[in-house]
Amino acid sequence: MADRVLKALIGKGQARVFLADTTVLCEKARELHGTSPVCTAALGRILTGAVLMGLQLKGDEERISLDFQGNGPAGRAMAVCDRHGRVKGYVTDPAVDLPPRGTKLDVGGAIGKDGFLTVIRGEGTGEPYVGRCALVSGEIAEDLATYYLLSEQTPSLMSLGVMVEKDRSVAAAGGILIQPLPGCSEEILSQLELRAPVMGDTSALIRDYPSLESLLIDLFRGLDPEVIGEEKPEWHCECSRERIASVLVSLGRDELEDLIRRDGGAQVHCHFCNTTYDFNAEELKTLAGAAGGEKGREDSLA
Repeated sequence: MADRVLKALIGKGQARVFLADTTVLCEKARELHGTSPVCTAALGRILTGAVLMGLQLKGDEERISLDFQGNGPAGRAMAVCDRHGRVKGYVTDPAVDLPPRGTKLDVGGAIGKDGFLTVIRGEGTGEPYVGRCALVSGEIAEDLATYYLLSEQTPSLMSLGVMVEKDRSVAAAGGILIQPLPGCSEEILSQLELRAPVMGDTSALIRDYPSLESLLIDLFRGLDPEVIGEEKPEWHCECSRERIASVLVSLGRDELEDLIRRDGGAQVHCHFCNTTYDFNAEELKTLAGAAGGEKGREDSLA
């Protein structure tokens, strides 16, 4: 089944809810990166968080990136998402594994809590918005909720979860994001606070309920939940051999010729989808010719 995100209002429009099932895309990430169970959980939470935040973007060209740099052994972990829920991400050391902390995978230990979360939002042109806050726990959801409060002055309840099977595959993954809207009553806030513990094990809720709609009704019974939209998030990396070739051309003829002399070719690795692109000397010569041709045309116009 395809992943889904429901957008809803509760309390007759006093708060908004994003309820996500991201099991398929988290399993795709695990397959691509060969992550250990704890890194599967860490990356899956970050991907899901990026989806929940990305769906709030307005422009078609906007992107949001979540960059976790803690002091844990997994190293840097990040995800990038657009307004349609197309997301990609990676962990620097996906093979790192740690013993569970009680019954839970030790995501906080893998990411570390001595470090920073950086959030970048923009369209690729002009100055992007950059927000930064210290990590609270490295458990991802708590760190993202803290970012919302400190950097965007938006109180938020966020829960993220990834359930990993004994064979290391993803059994269930998803997230919940709740944000009060201006004018939200104290009664609604109190109700949400009372229900927060029930939302703590998100992946179990995703696994156990037959649909997101039934889960939404049960979680917010008595608060008039109203679905206002739906998205289908997916793993998506834009890289291709053609795009990488264009990047190489942009290096210029001199740099490409130096690569030919020094290395006899070039190897470019995409961290997001874990794909490596090899270009031999003849291919680089062709790209160098294209780079030289473009430079010549620019000179002739000048």
